[in-house]
Amino acid sequence: MRIAVTGSIATDHLMTFPGRFADQFVADQLHTVSLSFLVDNLDVRRGGVGANIAFGMGQLGTRPILAGAAGFDFDEYRAWLDRHGVDTDSVRISETLHTARFVCTTDSDHNQIGSFYTGAMSEARLIELKTVADRVGGLDLVLIGADDPEAMLRHTEECRSRGIPFAADFSQQIARMNGDEIRILLDGATYLFSNEYEKGLIETKTGWSDAEILAKVGHRVTTLGSRGVRIERQGEDPIEVGCAEEERKADPTGVGDAFRAGFLSGLAWGVSLERAAQVGCMLATLVIETVGTQEYQLRRGHFMERFTKAYGDEAAGEVQGYLS
Repeated sequence: MRIAVTGSIATDHLMTFPGRFADQFVADQLHTVSLSFLVDNLDVRRGGVGANIAFGMGQLGTRPILAGAAGFDFDEYRAWLDRHGVDTDSVRISETLHTARFVCTTDSDHNQIGSFYTGAMSEARLIELKTVADRVGGLDLVLIGADDPEAMLRHTEECRSRGIPFAADFSQQIARMNGDEIRILLDGATYLFSNEYEKGLIETKTGWSDAEILAKVGHRVTTLGSRGVRIERQGEDPIEVGCAEEERKADPTGVGDAFRAGFLSGLAWGVSLERAAQVGCMLATLVIETVGTQEYQLRRGHFMERFTKAYGDEAAGEVQGYLS
């Protein structure tokens, strides 16, 4: 099964200020702030929802096709993804713009000042999925993740016009989208991904009830935080899968992306929806135990040992052959 992942490709530049931002502001001078913070460290991490999801799928051996836009500074990041099983040949490289970048400083009270540079992500709207499909011999599913909004709309319309099944996954972009855009992006999706909060926001912004949305998508996949995930289909009983036990909780960033990577890998393997969700939950657990969205290691024996403990011998028997 050939799965293309569209979505943002970005790097995070994270710094720590050993004082309090609040101590640096003068109340009657807030209209003319000019400050520079001497920070203790700089942590540069690879990120972007498209790249995170593709990385996880690559770790599971399903060779995803990443179709996003990056800058002329992408060489090192590309090499990393290539080494971890991602097909990056359909990434559009901007000739003039840097890869999207999030720059954030956190103070001792955990307050943050951050900026997001869109950069090359704005060129994702120039990617044509037909070109991607022709290169790899066709696409069985396209995940349309958070990206340049125009790109998300274009990819969705192209999937519909060409009869390519697609999965709608708004995540961070849902806050800036209006009801009309959301209705366009989800109508006809084979899968609709969201967390619980986003689920409510989708219903509020579109004016559609849960039942009305279920009638417009094949599967509604809602992540429930520590309670796992629920998969709903019209006229069917919901499938609910719990989370594997955590060994520690280091960083929740990227957990949703990891779930999607595991779930999509399960679809690529051809296992049941329940098994695919279990793989997603297990991969998400590895990510929450690690600082950084692409810093975890998938050791197959360890993965299967924990998967078996969480979901039983029968589930493990149906999945193990794909991880050997």
